Amino acid sequence: MGGYNSGRWFYYDSKATTNSYLCIDIRQWKRKKLLTQNNSFISRWKYNEMTTSIQVDVASNLENVIINHHSRNNLEKQKSISYKVQIEWTACNLGGQRPWFICPLKVCGKKVAILYGGNVFACRNCYNLVYQCQRETIGDRASRQADKIRDKLKWMPGILNGEELKPKRMHWKTFNRLKDKHNYLVYIALLEAQARFGININEFI
Repeated sequence: MGGYNSGRWFYYDSKATTNSYLCIDIRQWKRKKLLTQNNSFISRWKYNEMTTSIQVDVASNLENVIINHHSRNNLEKQKSISYKVQIEWTACNLGGQRPWFICPLKVCGKKVAILYGGNVFACRNCYNLVYQCQRETIGDRASRQADKIRDKLKWMPGILNGEELKPKRMHWKTFNRLKDKHNYLVYIALLEAQARFGININEFI
């Protein structure tokens, strides 16, 4: 499952989560002012030995885009496909309009902000994807949140790497609050690891 021979050009992880697929977000296109009449732009991705690019051509009436995308690795010839994706505009409460993709698969047609890459870019439901957080255990979530705090503290990532010094120009009150929360999250993550794998957490705390 996954890889070039499976028919999913851009799929590079066996986990069926949104993080496993490339995606396009129409909200970002609008913020970057890419959705203008007859505009054309290119997006590129690279993962290991695979390269993928899409050229997007915006219609003059802003009601659809044509997606032309190409995929290649070191072992296969380039594959290309082109198709139309409809856009629907809805009024915002404070004025202006917000664009939505209409999932290009005929059996769907759902209005969404993000499409995920397979043979074609389609909605999350069509690829039967879940969000990464839906697959997380309590320990996984605690470990991920602890690593976010480590990033704020400019510490080396990884909850087993221990504590480091206070970053320059950070208030001690803020540092102590973040450190206490970090240590609590690490404790939760290690408790689950002990239950699942028989690890003695006293070696780490």
